[in-house]
Amino acid sequence: MSTTDNVPSVSARRKKRLPTEASIFLVFLGIAALFEVAGWLIVGQSFLFNMQRLQIIILQVAVIGIIAVGVTLVIVTGGIDLSSGSVVAMSAMVAATFAQSSVWPKLFYPHLSDLPFFVPLLVGLAIGALAGLVNGLLIGLTKIPPFIATLGMMVAARGIANWYTEGSPVSGFTEGFAWLGNGLGRWAPVAIFLLVALIFHLVMRYTRFGKFTYAIGANPAAARASGIHIERHLIKIYVIAGLLAGLAAMVAIARIKTAQAGMGMMYELDAIAAAVIGGVSLAGGRGRILGTVIGALILGVMMSGFTFLRVDAYYQDIIKGSIIVMAVIVDQYRQSGKSKKKV
Repeated sequence: MSTTDNVPSVSARRKKRLPTEASIFLVFLGIAALFEVAGWLIVGQSFLFNMQRLQIIILQVAVIGIIAVGVTLVIVTGGIDLSSGSVVAMSAMVAATFAQSSVWPKLFYPHLSDLPFFVPLLVGLAIGALAGLVNGLLIGLTKIPPFIATLGMMVAARGIANWYTEGSPVSGFTEGFAWLGNGLGRWAPVAIFLLVALIFHLVMRYTRFGKFTYAIGANPAAARASGIHIERHLIKIYVIAGLLAGLAAMVAIARIKTAQAGMGMMYELDAIAAAVIGGVSLAGGRGRILGTVIGALILGVMMSGFTFLRVDAYYQDIIKGSIIVMAVIVDQYRQSGKSKKKV
């Protein structure tokens, strides 16, 4: 008997290997368990078995998660979106003025003093989609690198958010609009996030749109040769990312019942971190929505856990940045390993 008979074949090893999302979920469980043990040892309290704390974590994850779904689509194409946080602020400030109670004249609605809840919702979505359209046109038609195009939008959108109300916060929303953030027993943001994640999970996995997105990120030249209109598809991707940033803004301001020009700071980095932790490759062509959802949960548990353990905020930022770098290093290692196997 040869010695190779006892060595598992390559296909057998691949079958035994856990899917990426399963591995990430195991990491999530391990991190949660570590914070639970640390909670009892350091604080003398349970971290996980506190319903109020868990609700806060999940609600925070929901807003970042909605943005992260759009960012995942962008990263899969090999791009990046640095404007998400500023688009959240811009969409929030503009839409909030349409959501205020008893401030609109009865010109168009003689029997109502408030606009229907869907009006500010549509305004917020439209503002986000418009920002995404500008990003997509700049990237798809002028060939500006996504980093530069979205960086410019990040600065411009933040400026518009401050200019629109001269930096003043907007509050006093109608009850109908506030339902987006407090309905279903305050779980409406989570329901919206899960619905968005499910829709785009199905889209990316089972539709031609998803196949085109992966193809562009994996090999743009081959995608173009196969007949994919790359520029048109990229515009659609960035419009979706902007639309989801606008939706996240509506959920966020409806939950806290106020809109401020400074909101959304660093949301884009949190969304990118959630996607990268969830296994989305910054090189493009690889990553799933399910992984992004788990990545958002990991990020939310870690940040809440550090706060629970009374770790200073600046240490949290250092740790968050280190996690992003480590996730990219792991991704690069995986990519290099795959390329060696092909050779």
